[in-house]
Amino acid sequence: MRSFFAHLIRFVVSALVLMVVGWIVPNFAVGGFWSAFFLALVIALAGWIIEGIFGKRITPFGRGIVGFLVSALIIWLAQFVVGGVSVTILGAILAALVIGIIDLFIPIATPFDRGGRARS
Repeated sequence: MRSFFAHLIRFVVSALVLMVVGWIVPNFAVGGFWSAFFLALVIALAGWIIEGIFGKRITPFGRGIVGFLVSALIIWLAQFVVGGVSVTILGAILAALVIGIIDLFIPIATPFDRGGRARS
C-alpha cells in the first residue's frame, strides 16, 4: 500500500510540473490537472516500454541528447493519446528542455525505477 501512495504522489507531482510547463512553454498546452495526470502516466509508461526495449540510456529518464530527443518525441506523441493536450514539435522540444531543467532542481524518480535500498 505504501508503494501505491509513493507512485501516486510521484504522478501528482509530475502532473503539477507538466501544468507549470504548460504555463511557461509556448505551443504546449495542458487542459487541466487530469489531462496532466494522464499525460504523466503515458510518459512514464512509454519510458518504461522504451527502457525495456533499448535500455536505460535511451529512455526519457536517461541523460544526454538521445534521452532529451526521446523525451520530446514521447511528449509530442502523447498528445494523440491524452485528451486536452496540444503540442507542436517545437513545443515538445521546449517542454522537454524545461522539464529537464526543473528535474535538476526537483528530481522526480520514475515509478519504474528498479534501484533503491534493499530491505533488510
